[in-house]
Amino acid sequence: MRALFLLLVAGYASGAAAALVLGTGALARWASALGAIAGASAGLALAAGACVWGAAFSLDAPDLLGVVGGMAFRLDALGAVFLALTSLVAAPSALYGAGYSRAWDGRPALRQVGFMLNAFLLTMSLVPLADGTLTFLLLWEGMSLSSYFLVMTDADKPEVVSAGQWYLAMTQMGFACLLGAFLLLQSGGPGSFADLRAAADALAPGTRDMVFALALIGFGSKAGLIPLHVWLPRAHPAAPSHVSALMSGAMIKMGIYGLLRVGLDLLGGGPAWWGGLVLALGAVSALLGVLYALMEHDLKSLLAYHSVENIGLITIGMGAGLLFASLEMPAAAALALVAALYHTVNHAVFKGLLFLGAGAVLHATGTRDMNRMGGLIRGMPWTAALFLVGSVAISGLPPLNGFVSEWLLFQSLLPGIGAPSPLVAVLMVLALGMLALTAGLCAACFVKAFGITFLAIPRSPEAEHAHEAAWSMRAGMVVLAGACVVLSVGAFKIVPRLTEVVAPLVGLPVPAPSFSVGWALQTPGGFARMSPPPART
Repeated sequence: MRALFLLLVAGYASGAAAALVLGTGALARWASALGAIAGASAGLALAAGACVWGAAFSLDAPDLLGVVGGMAFRLDALGAVFLALTSLVAAPSALYGAGYSRAWDGRPALRQVGFMLNAFLLTMSLVPLADGTLTFLLLWEGMSLSSYFLVMTDADKPEVVSAGQWYLAMTQMGFACLLGAFLLLQSGGPGSFADLRAAADALAPGTRDMVFALALIGFGSKAGLIPLHVWLPRAHPAAPSHVSALMSGAMIKMGIYGLLRVGLDLLGGGPAWWGGLVLALGAVSALLGVLYALMEHDLKSLLAYHSVENIGLITIGMGAGLLFASLEMPAAAALALVAALYHTVNHAVFKGLLFLGAGAVLHATGTRDMNRMGGLIRGMPWTAALFLVGSVAISGLPPLNGFVSEWLLFQSLLPGIGAPSPLVAVLMVLALGMLALTAGLCAACFVKAFGITFLAIPRSPEAEHAHEAAWSMRAGMVVLAGACVVLSVGAFKIVPRLTEVVAPLVGLPVPAPSFSVGWALQTPGGFARMSPPPART
């Protein structure tokens, strides 16, 4: 495990170094991409070791930062899920970027993209391994600043500068809130996560509430929860498309990871209003995100607003899990958190695919305006087919992975209708309604996006002469499209593993949900069933 960790660091470091020293041509592009792919492959193997085989990993470097302190790393099952999704999106995005970045050959921007991309992937991959306050905050800030410089790649454009300023302001506001939350949680003692867990129970209720509120603001701003989403629809379209795929597919999920780590792992859960607030914010974000997306004609902005929508869906599940845990319904809490984690992984894959597809369209036509597209399926059949896979997945339509996790999320809210508190029952009914409405609007939005972009006749000379993307770009999209299929047909293996991840967080000693023969999802008490078993004759 330690060898894999060192390979992860060495892969990304070599990719960053190659970008700096090998010039601004094809050699630098490919060497930088291969370093990132090596780092991502090591990260995926490290995550599999921790999540699938239960291999433990920890590493302490107490003198690494001199007088400031040291760094501590530990990978548990929760961190492994987020390391896996980051690595899963990182490898195909880096391969895609080797072809996409050809437009910057001979320009200093190529060095900036290659170096910062690897720095971004390294710090983002290490965030789930951080095992102390200092380590976590340093890596979090490194992830934020490197992604800022990637957003600013085309800094000669006024809209890019504006997007970068919004992003920098929001990310630093969020960092200040996280710093305050960890200082309150630490209370002057050691900053290791083990010490924070041990000290959390002794905190006054008001202090615990303040820690959670600051964490919700800090992590919620990174995730893009409404009303903290204002940077997201500006920054994602401004960034290079493979960076957009990483920011939407992986980086905003670090906000979800942070809320789970602080709210459930370090604080051990809290009063019912924590979960109710998170659930309400998620429902509002999901519905408003899809409504904003329906009004967009900029293809990348449309996808960015759908990131807000899907973060809302994930947060609905997370809020329900926190709420059920506070009501001493651990099996229901586990099911809701499994649904949230599954949709987190699924969204990383299909949203990464969609942003790469949008980048191929932008690369071929030079525009993000869907009104100037049309008929692209003739010149770009591979891109059209792969974008269609992503569209079906994000719309929650069978048989792809988005359907599995959204249906699981829908089922996970049903126990709340029978909760002992009438207020909780009403909240769950409203959340179910908003979830169903969001799913319908999302499908309508992607009928629009795919139809206007790829079907009918070309509406501009750029669309008429559009060409297919380079093989490396298509290969990156194929990998993510294949992952959408695997995450769908492999649900009966994935859900039990995710149950093992969340069960300790809600005080459940044994896995709650499991897939039996016939794809029937059973839970204790019989409150949820994904599909009936096949009839026997």
